[in-house]
Amino acid sequence: MNKLSEEEKSGVYKAIFNRRDIRTFLQTPIPDETLYKLLEAAHSGPSVGFMQPWNFIIIKDDETKKKLAAIVEKERRALAIHYEGTDRELTFLDLKIAGILEAPVTICVTCNPFSAGDHVLGRNSIPETDLMSTSCAIQNMWLAAYAEGLAMGWVSFYKKADVRTILNIPYHVDPIALLSVGYTENYPDRPLLEIYNWEKRQQLDGLIFEGEWGGRSK
Repeated sequence: MNKLSEEEKSGVYKAIFNRRDIRTFLQTPIPDETLYKLLEAAHSGPSVGFMQPWNFIIIKDDETKKKLAAIVEKERRALAIHYEGTDRELTFLDLKIAGILEAPVTICVTCNPFSAGDHVLGRNSIPETDLMSTSCAIQNMWLAAYAEGLAMGWVSFYKKADVRTILNIPYHVDPIALLSVGYTENYPDRPLLEIYNWEKRQQLDGLIFEGEWGGRSK
């Protein structure tokens, strides 16, 4: 195993700790070679049984982005009902949920549970490993975006059926994520939901058990 230099290790941890979920973008185009680097990083992610269940749909067309933004807005309005009359109502409505219309590129990451056939090493006992594997690809892409000076936002408000219809995705394939990608002038030093006092990061020590659930070191 190759040993990283201190500078290289610092770069890895910097990307992990400083990666953010971004909602505001410049319309500056992303060079094709840079976009391909992000996809290479995603495709190099680990997958159970080496199943590689992912595909990537690159969306640059304004009309398609408008259709996606419309279904996201529909879900945002539906979710807002849950916060009516609470101290979170205004915060929720003020948050910019989707940067789809601003970002020059949206990437739909899909998961095909049948891409590697009926029997995948390590998946028979835990079927969800296809989703877990796709999530690893997304995380790789996110870190690569940070390394390339790009911002990324994960849009999670949509009905899968709506996305399938707009992007002509087969019914058996899951649209796992809509990722807005682009350059930004607004890169916060903390997660947006933390800045808006929606939630705060939990203390790691309280999440670590030893030996069994609830076990603590003496």
